[in-house]
Amino acid sequence: MKILVLIGNVPDTTTKIKFNADKTAFDAAGVQWIINPWDELALTRALELKEQHTGKIESVAVANVGKVGTEATLRKALAVGANEAIRIDAEPVDDYTVASQLAMVAADYDIILAGTESADYNGSAVGGMLAELLDRKSVSAVSGIDIDGDKLKITREIDGGSQTLKMDAPIVFIVQKGIAKEPRIAGMRGIMEARKKPLHVVEGAAVEPLTHFDKFELPAPKAACIKIAEDQAGELIKRLREEAKVL
Repeated sequence: MKILVLIGNVPDTTTKIKFNADKTAFDAAGVQWIINPWDELALTRALELKEQHTGKIESVAVANVGKVGTEATLRKALAVGANEAIRIDAEPVDDYTVASQLAMVAADYDIILAGTESADYNGSAVGGMLAELLDRKSVSAVSGIDIDGDKLKITREIDGGSQTLKMDAPIVFIVQKGIAKEPRIAGMRGIMEARKKPLHVVEGAAVEPLTHFDKFELPAPKAACIKIAEDQAGELIKRLREEAKVL
């Protein structure tokens, strides 16, 4: 079986977000780009499966929709251990555009892993859309994946507990935190080997987006912190009731 992990190219989670003058586009100047955290954990679990089930997992590939600037992020995934990378040369305008572009290359893979959401737009839709476009089964909220004989054993979180399923490939898994304990870090050897691994560039298709952004707004700044002396319980209760309105 072959695994494909969908890799999002997102700003570092500590990045200070800025927009252009008319607030119609994200200002990428000076931004440090990373692998989307949920996708990073998905990649880690895919590599663990390959190591734990030698002979059953043939390869682990990663794919991204983006322009040439995203190749550095794909190289990071190769350095971590992916066998090959695919960059679809198109702008990731919205979830539907991304899923449609990925559908061009994803059909050759038995298991597709998608992070539950991205750390930038938090759309939470690409994995499910891709499954529909490929006409495949999908399982969401996946927190554990293993191989049991000729079946894929999945653990997923549900209200009040967890659920265990056994499924056949081909399938799309939409994974959440818990799929791996910690993201795998690339070593010097992996970084050197990544330079020799294949990074395929595929021309993007003409896809009409289903959504567009009119304008971006930053959230209002937080109010200044108010300190109340420990012997002023009445003042605290009054403020909670009249200002915070939580009592």
